[in-house]
Amino acid sequence: MNEQDKPAARFASPPCMAGEIAPDYFDPLGTDATQARDVARWRRAERARLRGARGKIPVAEHRRTSQALAGHLLDLLSNRFGGARGRVLSGYWPIKGEPDLRAALADLHDAGVMIALPIVEEKAAPLVFRRWTPTTRMVLGDWNIPVPPAKAARVTPEIMLAPLMGWDGAGYRLGYGGGYFDRTLAALSPRPATIGIGFQSAQLATIYPQPHDIALDVILTEAGVQVTRETP
Repeated sequence: MNEQDKPAARFASPPCMAGEIAPDYFDPLGTDATQARDVARWRRAERARLRGARGKIPVAEHRRTSQALAGHLLDLLSNRFGGARGRVLSGYWPIKGEPDLRAALADLHDAGVMIALPIVEEKAAPLVFRRWTPTTRMVLGDWNIPVPPAKAARVTPEIMLAPLMGWDGAGYRLGYGGGYFDRTLAALSPRPATIGIGFQSAQLATIYPQPHDIALDVILTEAGVQVTRETP
């Protein structure tokens, strides 16, 4: 194998298979049990590395990055979804150094977009989405993440924002490993448009996608749109 075909050296603790397979030739449908275990081990190491790097971002830089992302999101929604007025958009409540888009969600609510937040109401099951407004009294949900209360209206998103731990140029997302996002997308029909939200520095050569992984329609960072695919 030529040197240029090898995955980037920045990968932390690459597994025996993933470290030997060039991203351009990786076949997610050709995985076996051994490879799946190796990829899972590699993903755990990458999550730890990316989480550590994210935690070192200075507060002022994090604020600037979040503001830049918010601006790109508003532009994307305006250009691609007519501003999303009257549509249901699922956001997220930022944790563990994720980009903070709460001010943008409040602005979208004021502009007539129905905002929802995802909730884990049953383990190993699809997420539930409940309506959120800037005046919603939040309660602590799974992992102590603030979520709308059970009395908040349950809705189905037409557009979903997905926070990214890592991402690749094919539109695949490295999340926290619980599988909730992919499980939810597989259960929703029609499938909502999906927009991954993450840092430019979190780009990977590949996440070594497995059969259960679902590519996102758009990946958005502080540098703007990085990946775009056709959406309904």
